[in-house]
Amino acid sequence: MKSFRKELWFNIPTRLGLINITPQVEACLQESGIMEGLSLISAMHITASVFINDDESGLHQDYENWLEKLAPHEPTSQYKHNQTGEDNADAHLKRQIMGREVVIAITDGKLDFGPWEQIFYGEFDGRRRKRVLIKIIGE
Repeated sequence: MKSFRKELWFNIPTRLGLINITPQVEACLQESGIMEGLSLISAMHITASVFINDDESGLHQDYENWLEKLAPHEPTSQYKHNQTGEDNADAHLKRQIMGREVVIAITDGKLDFGPWEQIFYGEFDGRRRKRVLIKIIGE
């Protein structure tokens, strides 16, 4: 069995942002040479997420609005975590809702997606460098 590992780095200039990382993951798959197996794509920071959904701008805005209603950033004093000197408790909660990672089957050298599925990096406490792990195993 082969194993491939790569990190993607991001620096989102805003507090919250969503990026379609499907092309980067597909490039990693091609680089790996793996034809059959599994790919793990994981946010390596506790205030960021990787998830699968449709690449549609209205949906992305709906996510941002929904997440802000569930875990609003302001007032920062509403969160015990922020009493430690941080101001990102909401980002931790948003990450928990959106998830840490996704696993995608690889079939015939391609990501085995359903209709409209794309991979996204979700940033909830941006303005600094963060990374995503790509781990691909198989033959």
